[in-house]
Amino acid sequence: MAILAAGAIAVGAGLAFAQAPMQNRPGHAMPGHSGQGHSGQGHANPPASDNPSTRAYAEANARMHKDMAIAYTGDADVDFMRGMIPHHQGAIDMARVVLKHGKDAKVRALAEEVIKAQEGEIAMMRQWLAERGR
Repeated sequence: MAILAAGAIAVGAGLAFAQAPMQNRPGHAMPGHSGQGHSGQGHANPPASDNPSTRAYAEANARMHKDMAIAYTGDADVDFMRGMIPHHQGAIDMARVVLKHGKDAKVRALAEEVIKAQEGEIAMMRQWLAERGR
């Protein structure tokens, strides 16, 4: 799971870098660009950190990764179930963010499907663990 978490962090950092405007990347300052975006062109967006959905996604992601940091037992089956519960909960939390903030009907429908499926799988995993005294 540590490797998975490290990989997820690396992918996230790569995505953040890829999404950053060129002038904000090290070694990519663009002459005549102050880094303020295109606010003078009538389509400015607030910084991602000021966006309510971005904050909600970041909080859900941080909570999921924190909760996935389980104490391993050496039992691959138990460790899988214990690690997947917060992973699935993270998917539910993200789906709820899109239901609150998203507008696309297809994305919203998928989010509803994710919630239903992941809640069912979490219930099954908890039952499996309870049956084994875990």
